[in-house]
This record gives sequence, structure tokens and C-alpha cells, in this order.
Amino acid sequence: MKKIIVTAIICVIVISLAVTTVILKNNKTDNSLKTIRVNEVTRSVFYAPQYVAIANGYFEEVGLKVELTTGQGADKVMTAVVAGQSDIGFAGPEASIYVYNEGKEDYCQVFAQLTKKDGSFLVSRTNDTNFKWTDLKGKTVIPGRKGGVPYMTIEYVLRKNGINPQTDLVLDDSIKFDLMAGAFTGGNADYVTL
Repeated sequence: MKKIIVTAIICVIVISLAVTTVILKNNKTDNSLKTIRVNEVTRSVFYAPQYVAIANGYFEEVGLKVELTTGQGADKVMTAVVAGQSDIGFAGPEASIYVYNEGKEDYCQVFAQLTKKDGSFLVSRTNDTNFKWTDLKGKTVIPGRKGGVPYMTIEYVLRKNGINPQTDLVLDDSIKFDLMAGAFTGGNADYVTL
């Protein structure tokens, strides 16, 4: 009888140690964070949830450390991703398409529709409470880089409103993305997409 009790106690101790080991192993937290390098095309209200998540530590709660940089143009974002300086690039899909069309074997995957619409606004030099798209006829607009999403969006909207982007106004695409606001503030153009 004594042998059975000792054996039972040893079994209980071994089972308890095994269960405790499994529980501790599963509850063990790995304090090392996986770093994800994100390059955004510009600071934008469309990325506000990301800024809130970073500021409030939500990424750290799931084991991620986000290093955020701003590329100031889709081409610069894509260059950083292709060069391995960033893991993820937030920009229009056109930059990835251009890399693919160049025949590169290592091209980026596109996560579509992270934002619902293009984030550009048309800003006027003058206050016009009764704006009509036809007001752009004969004017100069800074639309961004030709082939970029803001440029393609303004062309689409102009055509949809019966305006020929090639003949009815001037689309000045000579100004780099990150300099558009400064050029407009400095006196270039009647309108700018920002």
C-alpha cells in the first residue's frame, strides 16, 4: 500500500511539473519586437489610424515595432522598397507597375485600396464659393508628376466634367511632389492638387 501511495505522489509531482512547464512555456513572452520599416508617400489624414496605432503602442502589443519614414513621392517610396531600405511602401500603385513594366524580376506586391479614394484636394489661389470645374479653363494647375495618382485623378475628373486636359488648361507637371505646396505658395499656378 505504501508503495502505491509513493508511486501516486511521484506521478502527481511529475504531472504537475509537466503541466507547469507547458503553461510557463506557453505564457512566456518574447520581449523582442519584429521591426517593420514603412515608407509613406506623404503625411496624410488618410493614414491617421496608423499614426494613432503607433502613438498608442498598438503595434508593440502584437510584437511589432514600426519605423515610419516619409518618401515625398511614389517614385522615392518605390526606390526605398526595391533597395531594401523599407519593407512596405504606402503610395499609389503606379510605381509598382512601372517597376514591373521595366521587366524587373523582383517587383513589389500591391495591397489595393488601403484608402478608399485618392487623397488629393484641389486648392485655389482665390476664394470661390461657386466653383465649377469649367472655371479651370485657361488656368494653370500643378497636378503632380505625370503618371502619378494625383495627376491621373485630376485628368480623370477633368474629362468627366467635359474639360480636355491637353487643350483647355495647363497642367504644370514640372514641379516635384514634395515642392508643389511651396511652389504654389510662392506664386506658381492658379490651382494645385495637395
